[in-house]
Amino acid sequence: MNLATLAQHALSRSHTPAETYALIARRTGRPLPSARAVCLALTIPLAETTRRLNDCHDALLADPRPDSETDTGEVLEALGVFDIPKSLTDTELAVVEHLLTAVDAHGSLRPGHRHGLQRWFTTGNLTTAYLSLAATRPLPRTGDPTRYWASLVSAGELLAATPAPDTRIKYALVRCRDRAAGATRPA
Repeated sequence: MNLATLAQHALSRSHTPAETYALIARRTGRPLPSARAVCLALTIPLAETTRRLNDCHDALLADPRPDSETDTGEVLEALGVFDIPKSLTDTELAVVEHLLTAVDAHGSLRPGHRHGLQRWFTTGNLTTAYLSLAATRPLPRTGDPTRYWASLVSAGELLAATPAPDTRIKYALVRCRDRAAGATRPA
């Protein structure tokens, strides 16, 4: 049986991508083809699948420990290897650009936060990304608070203008506007 077909079957039976990987890897003893099959079953394009698997091949897939399939599947899932990319509209791409400007203006965003943001951008979960940054304050010594809050205001305005925006966006946007006003006041 084709590994991608096996992965599709397992996913259709409500297995998570991590569980699907573990099932196939345990059955075949071949971690890389197993991970590739899960990605392809999730309709992740081959070029993107190859890039993602190259990024983690040496650490996770090249020399697997015996009986580590479940752990490896969970790590692959946590790293975003199985995240299904969403095609973003022009407005969503503009929101991402504003959020990336805010990330640059932050001053020192933690790597885990940065990783989470990247996953939300990939999957199109821009509301969560926006709310996450809106709840984070820029570092005054290494960041640029004025640019940070202005970027979040711009992103929030775009998100609030979408049909049926999440109500949390409106509240976060008010807070970002207040902080932007405070950041630009003369000392």
